[in-house]
Amino acid sequence: MGIKVAKFGGSSVADGIQLKKLKDIIQADPDRKYVIVSAPGKRYSGDSKITDLLYMCQTQRQHNIPYDQLFQVITDRYSAVKYNLNIDVDLDSRFEEIKGNLEKGCSEDYIVSRGEYLSAILVAAYLDFDFVDTQPLIFFDKRGRLMAEETNAALAEELAKHERAVIPGFYGSSKETGEVKVFSRGGSDVTGSVVARAVQADMYENWTDVSGLLMADPRIVKDPEPISRISYVELRELSYMGASVLHEDAVFPARKAGIPINIRNTNEPEDPGTIITTEAEEDQQKIISGVAGNKDFTVIAIYKNMMNKEVGFLRRVLTVLEDMDINFEHVPTGIDTISVVISNDELDGKLEDVVDALERQLNPDDITVHENISLIAAVGTGMNRRLGTAAKMFSALAEAGVNIRMIDQGSSEINIIVGVDTEDFEKAIRAIYNAFVA
Repeated sequence: MGIKVAKFGGSSVADGIQLKKLKDIIQADPDRKYVIVSAPGKRYSGDSKITDLLYMCQTQRQHNIPYDQLFQVITDRYSAVKYNLNIDVDLDSRFEEIKGNLEKGCSEDYIVSRGEYLSAILVAAYLDFDFVDTQPLIFFDKRGRLMAEETNAALAEELAKHERAVIPGFYGSSKETGEVKVFSRGGSDVTGSVVARAVQADMYENWTDVSGLLMADPRIVKDPEPISRISYVELRELSYMGASVLHEDAVFPARKAGIPINIRNTNEPEDPGTIITTEAEEDQQKIISGVAGNKDFTVIAIYKNMMNKEVGFLRRVLTVLEDMDINFEHVPTGIDTISVVISNDELDGKLEDVVDALERQLNPDDITVHENISLIAAVGTGMNRRLGTAAKMFSALAEAGVNIRMIDQGSSEINIIVGVDTEDFEKAIRAIYNAFVA
């Protein structure tokens, strides 16, 4: 007998049909004692997410545009589920309170958080669980950062009073003012993780509309193999490169407490999904856990003879970026070269200014800019104990006719990152996947 925390995403609470599946899942395992829910998502293609509708209500109010009909669409979604499932819960008074606060000029964080708030109230009544609000339990500092230890203490104390509870995801409050504050979109994953830590759960289940993680993007690789087990470190590397089912920050609270995360599919509950653990899986046949990538990068290659003899050269490069408030992704180096890899979103029209500043500060022999670069990572703990892994990867790319523009390998030796021309992005991912899996 243990404790499982189960978080259900927007697609899993979208309508009455999905809530029936949720209830069956919870009742199938008495260890599922704490349930975190998102706001209802899309029911079908072309439908709207409740959170998006709430954002629209706030925007229309700010511009003095009538929003009554839009707000009615929101309330009708919840009311339809209530009546279809015969749930005994008072929603009307909550609707009136929320609309009243909207008319008084409530904050955007408050209004968009009401999707999860109403969802949790409805699901708690449906499951006959306690409703526990997160506003007084999850704290953010002045800069909007989660206050992990204060939150953990408050949640642990409150949830100890409830044997079974439904908890809204996505929001908490400012520690200073008590006003509602939200995570970034997808933050219900984080709520599930901090709740799992607070109750010392044996497992954090994240229920969504996919059966765990895949070794590659199925839009690029046909029928990629599923990942049955992966370590937190490997997941972090793949998530960074865009292969993300979980919110990026959701990993850390569970990882700190040593709690495994299980990605499951609400629509296929018999599927075991993917388990994320502290330790990597020991599989002698498995070299990589997955391959993922991101587009839209620029590489600034700096060449200066005898650069390695110039004390502070790298510091000056990074100071230029810091002064212009630009984050970098990678800095591969050679004896006389440094390449700085930057997301195009970070540059955002600053490329010429960056190059000019580097020219002034470094007096290089040459600066070359490579645009339209994509980064691709092969990730796996098995890589660091296999001879010839890099050679196999590079040979596969060469055979596919892909020119490698950059190579970077971390000291942990669990990933190899290559930069390729964006036009070769999909071809490169398929080549790497097929080299190690097919």
